[in-house]
Amino acid sequence: MRTGQRGRVLVGPPRRSGDVTGDTPAPAAMRNEYAADLGLTEADLAADWHTQFDGWFADAVAFGLPEPNAMVVGTADDAGRPSGRTVLLKGYDPEGFVFFTNHLSRKGVEAAGNPYASLVFPWFPMQRQVVVAGSVAPVDQAVTESYFASRPRGSQVGAWASPQSQVVPDRAALEERYREVAERFADQAEIPTPPHWGGLRVRPDTVEFWQGRAGRLHDRLRFRRLDAGGWIVERLAP
Repeated sequence: MRTGQRGRVLVGPPRRSGDVTGDTPAPAAMRNEYAADLGLTEADLAADWHTQFDGWFADAVAFGLPEPNAMVVGTADDAGRPSGRTVLLKGYDPEGFVFFTNHLSRKGVEAAGNPYASLVFPWFPMQRQVVVAGSVAPVDQAVTESYFASRPRGSQVGAWASPQSQVVPDRAALEERYREVAERFADQAEIPTPPHWGGLRVRPDTVEFWQGRAGRLHDRLRFRRLDAGGWIVERLAP
């Protein structure tokens, strides 16, 4: 950690000879203006959130975004203390969004104890975001086993070897666990699904579609589930 010319704290080692010269800009000075000709109106929306997401997800794939299925998953513990991390979406349908995890990880434990979560798809190169909030529940075991069987063998070994979110003494200890698991299943054509691993489905109560606009006057249109059934579309101020 070092201090810049204007007293800002800069994280990381000092620049070496040959590095790009000049100070890193302060975060407050970083600004990209969004395109003036983009927008999202109520008339643009599909009839339901799933169809709208399907269209935007297809756009993200066609745009060439790296890992367009990457999303930030937010959970909270019983005391309401939040945590977030990037996870890969592995499926979606009208019932919600599915990802897989170690149920003993921080997100797994929090989702079990406080079964609500948020999802954010940060498609910033397209000047778009999708923000989801809803309840969390495990998927059927058959879904978990089908997906686990489709994973590369190395990823299957990793799911058994990694005590996700737990403190480990060093990298060598983790790699030793991996070698032990690989040897354990070396003679098995198929590695079974770990009992502590499985899928979670976020059943949305709200799905917001965010489109950047000039002057930070962004468009935010949200599908919200009604208690009596059905959905309503609401415009949120940016």
